[in-house]
Amino acid sequence: MDRRTFLSYGAASVAAAWWPGAASGAESVEGYRRLLILIELKGGNDALNTVVPYADPAYYALRPNIAVRSDTVIRLDERTGLHPALQPLASLWETRDLAIVQGIGYPQPNLSHFRSIEIWDTASKADEYLDDGWLARSFAAKPVPPGFAADGVVVGSNEFGPLAGTGTRSIALSDTDQFLRQARLAAGSAKRGNAALNHILKVQDDIAQAAAHLNPNIEFRTDFPKHPFGNAVRTAAQLAANPAGVCAIRLTLNGFDTHRNQPFVHQRLLRELAEGVAALKSALVETGRWNSTLVMTYAEFGRRPQENNSNGTDHGTAAAHFVAGGLVKGGLYGQPPRLDRLEGGNLLHAVDFRSLYATALERWWGVPSQGPLKGRYPVLELLKV
Repeated sequence: MDRRTFLSYGAASVAAAWWPGAASGAESVEGYRRLLILIELKGGNDALNTVVPYADPAYYALRPNIAVRSDTVIRLDERTGLHPALQPLASLWETRDLAIVQGIGYPQPNLSHFRSIEIWDTASKADEYLDDGWLARSFAAKPVPPGFAADGVVVGSNEFGPLAGTGTRSIALSDTDQFLRQARLAAGSAKRGNAALNHILKVQDDIAQAAAHLNPNIEFRTDFPKHPFGNAVRTAAQLAANPAGVCAIRLTLNGFDTHRNQPFVHQRLLRELAEGVAALKSALVETGRWNSTLVMTYAEFGRRPQENNSNGTDHGTAAAHFVAGGLVKGGLYGQPPRLDRLEGGNLLHAVDFRSLYATALERWWGVPSQGPLKGRYPVLELLKV
């Protein structure tokens, strides 16, 4: 029997990896009261058209057709700006609740979607293959209090990513209301003599147990965006407001593999991202959770600096990512892209992505990072804790 049982209910599905005994005897870890929300920009976001080096002539030379015009960017300083579709994030920047880390990557970058996201999810080296996600290893090293509803929740995907691993108490769902309706079907299962059937029934019972702690009846004044990512953000806000406790939530925004006709597609995606994050902040402020939530974006890779012949960009390496929250020290971190120092036509990275993870583990949760990350990586001084 696979360590995860996939349960399908008609048009939707619920995946579960819920093992109540995994955290038995765990001490109460106050740091886990702080929530981590990861937003995967699936497909590999084009960082150069997200965080725009508008003062660099090389940027416009490499992208004569798809570059963001300098007179349209949201200017952060004398050389760096945001794509205009990210206007909803401008208020977070002004209140210093938004940090932007440039030049994130890793040595010997892999340009395969499957392998590179595996590297990011497991925090492995380029030539290292690990089964468990970096969050799963962290929870194994420092268990989450057993009273929490879950270690982590994946919203809008059946891929557990950084939460994948034996022993994790994580669930995947599309929205809270749907999960609760489906969970009622799993309640009160009787035991049978067949061991495999008993295992399935046990998972069903554990889903029902998780559902008992998740209450979706939370009214927000916040107006959530009317698109799938906005719905996922609403679900995340409901989970964050729930007193039962969840350590990590992973959201996914699909569509960033922009090989062709990038300007229109990318503008829509960035607008949805910005609207979603702005609504998430509003809802978390409503429920008093903004100062106890850390939001981080990530993706398998960036895009090449030079545009292709289809008004798009191909798989690249280093990229910029966002970190937001009430205890974030807003500003620019890392290193601006060096378009005059490309390697094989791609950007060199300046910040190892595992430094982001080390920052979340050590500074946000107070959890040692060297074991889960299988090495020591510098933390980034972008938090007030």
